[in-house]
Amino acid sequence: MKAKTNLQRLGITVLILLGGYLICRVLFVVLDQFMNGFFVDWFENNYVSREWEPIGITGAGYYRKSILWSKVKGLMVEVLIIVVFLWLLSVRVVSILYSASRVRKALHAAGQMIGDYMHSDREAREVFPPEYAEISAQMTEIKSGFQRQEQLLREEASRKNDLITYLAHDLKTPLTSVVGYLSLLEEAADMPAQQKVKYVHIALDKSLRLERLINEFFEITRYNLQQMVLEEESVDLSFLLIQLVDEFYPILTAHGNTVRIENGEGLCLWGDGEKLARVFNNILKNAVAYSYPDSEIVIQCERQGETLQIRFQNRGRTIPHQKLNAIFEKFFRMDDARNTNTGGAGLGLAIAREIVTLHGGNITAESADEMTTFTVELPV
Repeated sequence: MKAKTNLQRLGITVLILLGGYLICRVLFVVLDQFMNGFFVDWFENNYVSREWEPIGITGAGYYRKSILWSKVKGLMVEVLIIVVFLWLLSVRVVSILYSASRVRKALHAAGQMIGDYMHSDREAREVFPPEYAEISAQMTEIKSGFQRQEQLLREEASRKNDLITYLAHDLKTPLTSVVGYLSLLEEAADMPAQQKVKYVHIALDKSLRLERLINEFFEITRYNLQQMVLEEESVDLSFLLIQLVDEFYPILTAHGNTVRIENGEGLCLWGDGEKLARVFNNILKNAVAYSYPDSEIVIQCERQGETLQIRFQNRGRTIPHQKLNAIFEKFFRMDDARNTNTGGAGLGLAIAREIVTLHGGNITAESADEMTTFTVELPV
């Protein structure tokens, strides 16, 4: 390969020299013959001296011509400089054109190899020659990333389809119960009051279950259609968390949980208060759902430089490591079986992560020794 390249360069150099010679000859012919001896006349006028030489005493004589070599040497230097400059310029132009041609060919070849590699199951070493080792390594990494992303999307789509199938199936049961009990109430006008109260309570309970399932459908649709845009302002973190805990009072009471906020006074940050409230709502809802009854949930706030850390700690079953890694994925559910207490679309923590990321922050989860901690880091 190198020998072939050297021969090509030698051939190009020879062609450049021949071309320069031919150009000089053409210029000479044009200037001297087709312009009626213009060059010769110009040369004699500038670089030839004439002296009158008399012959005898008659006054006859002739002009003796001699070349002014000092001037000719200066002319030759100027011509040499011009020729060298033109030669270097032509070499540079040809080199640029040749390099551009080689680059185009290399890019074309690399493009073909990349396309072949990305659309086939062949190994990188089977597609890329040794001189493309760097491109081969980069394309291997890129293809692996694409494959991982495709696998994640397939798993997400599978979880979503399973969830919709479960929801569609689960909608039938409470709806059938509601229709059945309301029909009994309508048909039996003389039903005892105590039995009517019982049937109304069951119908209401099933209606609420039906509402939760419909809300899950709505949450899935809303997540797919919405595009989050932050409306940032100064947010009082302490006030936001206290208000959130107050709103959770009925849920906390029903589950026997209490919430304690530590070190939240006087902390403020710049962000979208409504969306951050949604983040903390989703995390706290998850903490209540998976904590032991009658246990305490602790919310700790701490400022570290230009970053705020908000930690939600609850005591409950330890989350397995493999589930902890996927807990922020869309449509991921902790429970394999659907449960009225912990059931959901599996979007709460995924939405929380997206909102935190839009704020330039980070959200993580840890679980060990029956203690689960969600940590939200946000820039001040």
